[in-house]
Amino acid sequence: MRSTKRSRLSRWVRWAAATLLAAALGVYGFWVASFFLLKWLDPATTAVQMERRLDALWLGKPYRKQYKFVPLKRISPDLQHAVVASEDERFRQHSGIDWVELRKVIEQDLERGKRPSRGASTISQQLVKNLFLSTSRSGVRKVLEFAIVPAAEAILGKDRILELYLNVIEWGPGIYGAEAASQAYYKVPAARVNRDQAARLAACIPAPSRRRPAAMGNLAEIIQVRMRQMGF
Repeated sequence: MRSTKRSRLSRWVRWAAATLLAAALGVYGFWVASFFLLKWLDPATTAVQMERRLDALWLGKPYRKQYKFVPLKRISPDLQHAVVASEDERFRQHSGIDWVELRKVIEQDLERGKRPSRGASTISQQLVKNLFLSTSRSGVRKVLEFAIVPAAEAILGKDRILELYLNVIEWGPGIYGAEAASQAYYKVPAARVNRDQAARLAACIPAPSRRRPAAMGNLAEIIQVRMRQMGF
C-alpha cells in the first residue's frame, strides 16, 4: 500500500514538474516571438502602461495617456546621450546585464552591511520590465529580467532597444516616451530638445511620478558632466 502511494505521489510530482516546465517554456517562447515582432513593429501599449491605467481605475483617479512612438532619428541626440549617461553608461559595451556595475553595487552594499538596495538595471532590463513585467520590486521580477534580456539583446540589437526604451518609458502621470514628454514639458518635438532640457528629462526617469524637469537642475548638471566625460 505504501509503495503504491509513493508511486502515485512520484507520478504526480513528475506530472506537475513537466506541466510547470511546459508553461515556463511557453511563456518564454511568447517573449521571444514578441521580440521578433518588436524588431519591426512599434508597441501600442506596454505592461507598465496597462498597470498605470488599472491603478487609476482602482483608485478612481482620472487618467489621460499621452504616447506617440517616433523613430530614433526623430529623438534629439542630446536626449539619447543624456539618457545613456544617466541610466546606463556601459550600454554599448555590455550584453544586456552590466556585470561590472552589478558587482560594484553589491560590494558597496555589503560594505555598508546592507542587503543589495539597487539592481544596477541596464536600459535593456528596464525595457523588458516596461514591456512585459511591472513596476513592483521583487526577486522574481529580477530573475525574469535576467532570463529575458539575452533574447532581447540578440534579436533587437542596441539601436532598436534604445529606440523602444525612449518611446515607452514613463515620464510623468500618463506621459510615455520622449515625444510625449518633450511636448508636455517643453512644447517642442523630441527632435528639438536641447542639451539642458535633455539632461533634465533624463534626471526624471528613476522616479517619474515624483520628479519634474523644472526641479532637476542639480541632477541635470551632474548628467551633463557625465555626458562630457563620455564624449557626448
